Amino acid sequence: MENASYLLAAYTIVWAVVFGYILLLFNRQQSQQREINSLKKTLQGKKEA
Repeated sequence: MENASYLLAAYTIVWAVVFGYILLLFNRQQSQQREINSLKKTLQGKKEA
């Protein structure tokens, strides 16, 4: 079990990368949703005019 610290470090790094990637995807999704909402408002304004 002398390499247990390396195994723990590897698991920590992998989970940190996975968590960071999930946060990145979440932020991109929010940005795209804001863009979609903006485009919907623009289209609704053009239909009414």
